[in-house]
Amino acid sequence: MKPQRHPLMRKALTDSWRSTLGWGIGLLAIMSLYLPLYPSIGGSAQMRELLASLPQEMIKALNYDQIASGPGYTQATFFGLTGFLLMSIASISWGAAAIGGDEEAGLLELTLAHGVTRAQVVLERAAALVLRMLVLAALVLAVILALNGPAQLGIDPAKVFAGVLMFVLLTLLGGTGALAAGALSGRRMYGIVAGTAIAVVGYVFNALGNQSQDLAWLHNFSPYYWAYRHSPLTAGVPWSAAAGLCGLSIVFIAVSVLALRHRDVGAS
Repeated sequence: MKPQRHPLMRKALTDSWRSTLGWGIGLLAIMSLYLPLYPSIGGSAQMRELLASLPQEMIKALNYDQIASGPGYTQATFFGLTGFLLMSIASISWGAAAIGGDEEAGLLELTLAHGVTRAQVVLERAAALVLRMLVLAALVLAVILALNGPAQLGIDPAKVFAGVLMFVLLTLLGGTGALAAGALSGRRMYGIVAGTAIAVVGYVFNALGNQSQDLAWLHNFSPYYWAYRHSPLTAGVPWSAAAGLCGLSIVFIAVSVLALRHRDVGAS
């Protein structure tokens, strides 16, 4: 009998299908709740008046300055806030558990005893993380395209793809950062802290950088700003930002491989 190809990736995907389904249901619920409300909330004269009465600093911090348009509403309410939160939590939890969680549970040593290399463990589990994120991204793409007309969002279908691409690259970064921290430390909690720091600091630096020109330099250190500086739902894919986010995730995966290869498993 021929051995299965990529057995660790297959097992990771099989073991996590319930959580993938759960996060997918959560994303579906958020989109179904927020996006159909655009005609009565985001695009209404009352909303424009409300936004005009609010402090501009708060509006910029929440990225609500474009909420009166369909693409801007979708960006602000889903891609930039609720969807970003849910997708980041999913990505970070999977990344932190991939190496650090297994090592804490004593399963990583057992896996390595089955004749697989440490690099193979990291790469196949990273691939499983990426595939799960792509499954959720495909769901987001399908739902937004389905709601685009009924919710009167008016988003160019090609730009929906651009928005989803930047969304998944941004949230994947927290997961690969969590993977690297887990591989370096052998602890799931360190992975969660690192991944959360990437997501939260990126969001906060973007919000602070939006407040004034004196703080705009913080944008340079915000992956959130890189992804959403020019709203991909209206401007398309910012390829330099996409390459940067993808490159950082690759660096985190490479760090994970090197860390696990040069560390005593179970000794941390």
